Amino acid sequence: MADDEEKKKKQAETERKRAEVRARLEEASKAKKAKKGFMTPDRKKKLRLLLRKKAAEELKKEQERKAAERRRIIEERCGKPKDIENVSEEALKRVLRDYHSRICQLEDQKFDSEHIVKKKDYEV
Repeated sequence: MADDEEKKKKQAETERKRAEVRARLEEASKAKKAKKGFMTPDRKKKLRLLLRKKAAEELKKEQERKAAERRRIIEERCGKPKDIENVSEEALKRVLRDYHSRICQLEDQKFDSEHIVKKKDYEV
């Protein structure tokens, strides 16, 4: 009889455990069904905010890069400004001759480019 009682207690214990596990699994499945989705409205707002910040940073970097490129090209084409305030007359004449020769050279290039464009327009 003691064995039968012991077996019944063990069987009752296992049944109780099974019921407990079953109840836990049902709760978990209900919770999953109740969950609408991964992207909650709060998460969507945070994601949008992060995307806006990232886009603003990228735009700012792009503007800085373009400004640096523009400065570099201007400096390359025009050269650095010469100090004409504290120079002698001969040095000033030399600077002016350099500027004049550069202007003549650029005008020649401009004329050649315009001539090529006119020629291509005529051919077309």
